[in-house]
Amino acid sequence: EAVARAGGRAHAIEADLMDTGAAERILDEVERELGPITGLVLSHAESVDSGLLDTTVEALDRHLAVNVRASLQLIQGFARRYRAEPGAGRIVALTSDHVVGNVPYGASKAALDRIVIAAARELEHVRVTANLVDPGPTDTGWFTPELREGLRQATPRGRLAEPRDAAALVCFLLSAEGGWINGQRIRSDGGQSVG
Repeated sequence: EAVARAGGRAHAIEADLMDTGAAERILDEVERELGPITGLVLSHAESVDSGLLDTTVEALDRHLAVNVRASLQLIQGFARRYRAEPGAGRIVALTSDHVVGNVPYGASKAALDRIVIAAARELEHVRVTANLVDPGPTDTGWFTPELREGLRQATPRGRLAEPRDAAALVCFLLSAEGGWINGQRIRSDGGQSVG
């Protein structure tokens, strides 16, 4: 509804990214409903907390399937379908450097980083850019009050990131003005990563 009010078009798709055929079905449906795809935002994620010693093979496999394999398939499908004017294509993936206490998530996001950087290089011939956004701890409603306060104090700006903070950067990277930026991993964490 908000997209329509802003003059855009949106179409919701429910999919299980553990399914190896999901990426192609998603891209097919998007093209059918909205037309040619010029931008791909990878904001999906599997995330179940587990440390080094308690991570199961099943948990690792699920993280790799959703966060790595499905992302690779979506990028490949987007690149194969891309027919717009050279220089207009954009790929933006949300990433993280959170590892302690969440080994499979951190490992899968590190692999995603490498895939996106490879896409930036390998899709240069059609001028498709590929970048990563690391939003840092973002207040999406799941933090406990204690964790929220600790994270707030650890951020120089004195507040947690809100979804709109990373969204603004993603929108810029998708725009024509963001077309010169390619192959970058950009932190949007209010300075938390620099202390």
